[in-house]
Amino acid sequence: MSEFAVAPGRTLTAEGVWADLIGQERSVAVLRRAVSGRAHAMSHAWLITGPPGSGRSNAARAFAAALQCERDGCGTCNECRTALSGAHPDVTLVRTEQLSIGVDEVRELVRRASMSPTLGKAQVIVVEDADRVTERGADALLKSIEEPSPKTVWILCAPTPDEVVATIRSRCRQLNLQTPSVRAVAELLHVRDGIEQDLAAYAARVAQGHIGRARVLARNEDARSRRSTVLRIPFELDDLGDCLRSAAALIESCNAEVAAVSGEQDARERAALQEALGFGTKGARPRQAQAAMKDLEDQQKARAKRLQRDVLDRALTELTGLYRDVLCVQTGSGAELVNSDLEPRIKAMARRTSPEAILRRIDALLGCREALETNVAPLLALESTLISLMDS
Repeated sequence: MSEFAVAPGRTLTAEGVWADLIGQERSVAVLRRAVSGRAHAMSHAWLITGPPGSGRSNAARAFAAALQCERDGCGTCNECRTALSGAHPDVTLVRTEQLSIGVDEVRELVRRASMSPTLGKAQVIVVEDADRVTERGADALLKSIEEPSPKTVWILCAPTPDEVVATIRSRCRQLNLQTPSVRAVAELLHVRDGIEQDLAAYAARVAQGHIGRARVLARNEDARSRRSTVLRIPFELDDLGDCLRSAAALIESCNAEVAAVSGEQDARERAALQEALGFGTKGARPRQAQAAMKDLEDQQKARAKRLQRDVLDRALTELTGLYRDVLCVQTGSGAELVNSDLEPRIKAMARRTSPEAILRRIDALLGCREALETNVAPLLALESTLISLMDS
């Protein structure tokens, strides 16, 4: 156990594998009881849910490590360290950057789950994106969860229980995580990551409890700049041309961010596959080389599409937070503004519009997020949405 000073009279305690689960004391207690082997506390299948940034993946990895640890999750032993990193032979961590997890991938997980542990106490399968398992994949998973091997534990993660097939979630013990408080996230950034206090407080506030997003904003000036650019959009929409230009600029910025994130990874993957296939060596290429390269390209395109959707969704979420602030001012709720640095402009918008108009804009943003999930062309969806945000 390690202890860090936060402010006079206050401490932040980090304990073992559970250290990153900020504001999740109740859930950690449930998981620790299960690891300890108390009667009726353990289950062979778990579904961990919670809003983005609540720490679903961290909770699942910590639980998997604790199940292998002789000291129930000390965080320092070889079992804990290898389980958290994905190197433990009896802990399988599944996280996809694709749009879905198909039946072939699930069948491989089921095969792995049927094996006896080689070194650890259990065979643990962690699926961080269980909401992306296809219907056929869920059918393949169901039997393994219904009739598990004696030493197998499934840990599934999803934003909400409803996003997992009903037959799967009904056979899992459910654990719901909460959004950490802004104060708790700020303390984490300051104490553990060494972020200056004012910047940590800003990042925690605008990330609204999303730990990963807060860390990116605190560490990356470009991320803060992109966020500021997005939040300027509602104040610059005076005519149809402004809407179309802003939509195009947002798509261009999104694509540039995606390229920066995935470009280097794509190149490494292509080079590795070419080397494995013998490209550049004497003699003919392997018969199936072109098919393998095409398959890789398809996977990379699907990943880029997922990343683009995630980046756009984040921008729409930021805009929703801005209009939430306007609504708070209009209704006199007294709630703390997420974007307090924009308070003068928020108050000006609140004076010139009605609460009903702001609610319609929030609905338009939510509608755009749903449209993007159904594969509507991003540019068309954004153009329509920004037109709806103009002052009328």
